[in-house]
Amino acid sequence: MFTENTITINAPAESVYNLAWDVLNWPEILPHYRRVTLLKEEGDHRVVEMAASRDGIPVSWVSIQKPLPEIGRIIFRHIGGPTTGMYVEWIIREDTTEQGRITHVRITHEFEPHWVPVLGAFAAKYIIGRFFVHNIASKTLKKIKEIAEAQLPTLPRRPCPHNERERVVR
Repeated sequence: MFTENTITINAPAESVYNLAWDVLNWPEILPHYRRVTLLKEEGDHRVVEMAASRDGIPVSWVSIQKPLPEIGRIIFRHIGGPTTGMYVEWIIREDTTEQGRITHVRITHEFEPHWVPVLGAFAAKYIIGRFFVHNIASKTLKKIKEIAEAQLPTLPRRPCPHNERERVVR
């Protein structure tokens, strides 16, 4: 299964990156996220339990989140729940136009389930991929776009500790 969601945001990449990295704050800013719990933080990554809703249907998983700010990426690898083994990548790239700085965001999800061999590929593509993943990722991107473009000054910030640019940009 492979899904891709993209969006262009009229905001600097640093702002978008920090919103994407700050999954612990997602339940406060993304209505479809029910909770995110930090399970462990060590070195260059952290382990989080994430719970969202697809139009009232609850879903949850455990993921390792690893920031790669020097190349504008955030990697998630699902290590618990029905999507164990899923690989998720946020790719955040900034361009400068005559109108200012814009950021292109692309989220990809790759998943090959090893459960229920006969139904695995079908379930992954149509149920997990199209019904759940694409929907939740689309809502996430739309809301992050709304927040980044509004540049809400009251938004609580937990910047990515690995993002050197964050120390300069406030």
